[in-house]
Formats: sequence, structure tokens, C-alpha cells
Amino acid sequence: MLVKTYGSAVYGINATTVTVETNINPGVNFFLVGLPDNAVKESQQRIDAALKNNGFKIPGKSIVVNMAPADIRKEGSAYDLTIAVGILAASEQILSDKVSDYIIMGELSLDGGLQPIKGVLPIAIQANIEKFKGIILPKQNAKEAAIVEGLEVYGVENIKEVIDFFNENITLERTIVNTQDEFFLKVNDSELDFADVKGQENIKRALEIAAAGGHNVILIGPPGGGKTMLAKRLPTILPPMNIQEALEATKIHSVAGKMGKNIGLIATRPFRSPHHTISDIALVGGGSVPQPGEISLANNGVLFLDELPEFKRTVLEVMRQPLEDRVVTISRAKFSVEYPASFMLVAAMNPCPCGYYNHPDKDCVCPPGTVQRYLNKISGPLLDRIDIHVEVTPVSYNELAAERTSEKSANVRSRVIKAREVQQNRYANNDGVHCNAQMSSKQLRSICKIDETGNQLLKTAMEKLGLSARAYDRILKVARTIADLDGQENIETNHLAEAIQYRSLDREGWAG
Repeated sequence: MLVKTYGSAVYGINATTVTVETNINPGVNFFLVGLPDNAVKESQQRIDAALKNNGFKIPGKSIVVNMAPADIRKEGSAYDLTIAVGILAASEQILSDKVSDYIIMGELSLDGGLQPIKGVLPIAIQANIEKFKGIILPKQNAKEAAIVEGLEVYGVENIKEVIDFFNENITLERTIVNTQDEFFLKVNDSELDFADVKGQENIKRALEIAAAGGHNVILIGPPGGGKTMLAKRLPTILPPMNIQEALEATKIHSVAGKMGKNIGLIATRPFRSPHHTISDIALVGGGSVPQPGEISLANNGVLFLDELPEFKRTVLEVMRQPLEDRVVTISRAKFSVEYPASFMLVAAMNPCPCGYYNHPDKDCVCPPGTVQRYLNKISGPLLDRIDIHVEVTPVSYNELAAERTSEKSANVRSRVIKAREVQQNRYANNDGVHCNAQMSSKQLRSICKIDETGNQLLKTAMEKLGLSARAYDRILKVARTIADLDGQENIETNHLAEAIQYRSLDREGWAG
């Protein structure tokens, strides 16, 4: 008897439906074909034990299981339940009437229990597109799949429940999630706040500008200055994610297996902070079985690189193209996958190996030339993609002990949202451009016009401070954001003057 059951394969952040055809004839062989990897081939032993421990068995006949399309590699253990249901239906141990109405996925334990799987949200979206009635999967993944409206989602704990469901002995409880409620319940869910940071008002101002214009930023200062503390609170002043951004973030984390149990939707902006020992593949994605890297997990959020010069040079250089294109393509001989990588880069570093160069109270003990060599670990092309350079100074005792409270993140966020709304209207007709940091050179000339006084100020700054040519565009983009925060249509001299301050590392002689 021939029976078709349906699973799904995930490539990138999209899914492809896999038809599992099970045919049983007289004989004694078991064939699993359709380009399965070792984990899929090992499913026979897991299925055999799971069925026997629940009062069923793989029939002693010739069984052929074909996973179509046969030219797409099937990977992982998530097809265990799909194949098991196909064998049971083809051997008439369960009724086969309804098995083709559902996408069926799950990894089997030897006792018949179901383990969670990766990539559930893309699978559920594809099932809905292809008009499947529903999806049957491990209970831990049910809430994530239920985000997709119009799809019946059934979370199960054991294969016995699936067998009884198809034999019409029980009715499975449908998992229902109100996506809007789930989203709005979590969208402002954060324990961090800018009000926690004492002093550092100039750094908070710089981060507000960075958030308003989507600018990359680097913080340079001594140990204990508050660089990491400030960076961790940056997502709290970014505009809340919309439902499309939340779904995209959830898809990426689902594919990477980072969702956790019983989590439906990622509604807060991601904050990723990889250690400086990370490899280039772990950062941008890849591997023999391609997986999204940290830059994709930070999509629509913040990627924080602490101790920037300590990262390997090759790791930092692979970020250059994703920073420009906001997408990363991983190519292999037979296929390629694409992951979104639209993130804000926030980097932090000490000014020198000892950490006290330019410190107001402590002397730097580094030998001559060490500061420059330390900074040279970061390439010019990478610095070129960082709009705002900020020097972080130590916080004084009086500021730490002061009773007055700092401005809350909610107040800063309201100003950032207003500035972003101005930019959305400005770039409404430009695909792929949503904020000032993304504008092209052509747009820069038409949008960032300055008067004669501003021209003279910028010329003087570049000559007196020894600013490099690459700083010119960045200053204009940051000045445009400052003007948007002030609600001004034109870039004024004070906006330019503030933007010029945020190019510390471009100044000649900054490192001695």
C-alpha cells in the first residue's frame, strides 16, 4: 500500500515541503531514499524502538520510503514522526484518511516521546501558503507555529497521541495564539533602562543620535567607564519592532534553534554580544549545514562587539560586505542561502592595551607607538562604516553618588521615534533605505545640503583637526540625523558642529 505524508525542509529562512512516500510490499528490506543524511537514515532505529514501546511495530515486509523532491538534501532528525506515521498508515495500523492533510514533524525518543525541532515558524508559514489543514509537531514548538493564523496547530508529547488522533480515538487540543496580543505584551519587555546609568550624558546623547539615524557607533574609553552598560541599553531607545520585523526575527532564531521552549514570538529588538574569540563563520553564518551567524541573529537589532581590537582581523573584515548590503549570502557547490543582516553595530574598545591612554587621572604605561599599533588592528575600511566615534570618560564620584535620576529610556525613545518617522517619509520612495545611515552618495548630495557658513565650518574642521576624506560623508549623515531630532528641515551650523565632534579616530595625532 502506498501512503503519502508531508514534512518540510528549511533552507535559509524559508521552507520547502517534503513529500514522504511510503510503499509496503512483500519482502524483508527497508529502503530510505531521496538524499537523506545520516541523521535521517538513523531514524529507522528510533522509529522501531518508539513503536515497539507503544504497542506497535515496523512490519516485516519490504518498505520503501522516498523523500521527494529527491534532489534536495534532507537533514536532521525532525522527519522521524513523518516517516513513522507513513509506515503505520501504509501498514494499515492507523487510518490513512487524514494523514495527508497535515504537515507532521518531530524527533522521536526511544520511548515515543517527541523532542523539539528547529525552523518551526518557516515550516508553519509554508504549510499555510500551501493550504494544509494543520501541522502536528512537538508540544514545545506549538506556540511558535500557532503565530501563523488560519493553520490548525496541534502540539503532542508522544507518538501514541498522534496514532490515537488519526484512529479517531482522541481529539487533540488545538494551540491558539493571538499574535497581536503576544506581540504587544512583549514589545516593551525590558528590565534595562538608560536611567540606570549615572552621568555620561554626552554618551547618551551620541547613542540617541545613533538610534535615531541607524548609525553604527564605536565607544572608546578606559575600563569601567560604562561602555558595556550603555551599549546594553541601546535597544531600549530604538523604535519598537513592528509585527513584520518580529516575525522575521523569530524565523531567524527558529532556524538557528535559539527560540527556547514554549516561546511564540520575539517582540523585542535582539541584542547579540559575541565573545572576541568567535570565528568568522560563527559571526556571519555558514558551516557544512549552513546556519545563521551572529549578524543575522542581530537582524533588526544591535550587534555589540566588546573589546573590538581583540577580535581576529579576519573576523572583523568579513563584516564589511554585510554592513553595506544588509544581507549575507552563503554559497556552496550545489546551493546558496541568504540571511538578512540589517543590524546596528556598536563596538567598544580601550584606547590602548593598558586602557588608560588620555585618562584624566591615571598614566598610560604603554611603550611609544603601542597605542597606534593597537588602533591599527581595526582596518580603515571597517572604521569607514562606523559613523560615530565617541570618547568615554570616567564617571566622577560626585556623579555616582548623586541622588538625581537620569532620563528614562521611554522619554529618549519617543524622540527617536519622531525622528524615524521623518526619515520614513523622506525615503518612502526609496526601496531598502529606511534611515539616514542607509542613504547613498547621490541621496546625500540632495538631502544633506548645507549653507555657506556650514561649508566654511566643515572646511575649517577638516583642515584644523586633520579629518580624513572619509569623514566628510559621515559628518553630513550624522548632522542630518541631529537636525531630524531637532525637528529642523535644514542642517544648521550647530548640527554640523556636534557631528564633527563624533569623529575622534579620524583626527590626526589622536593616538600620539
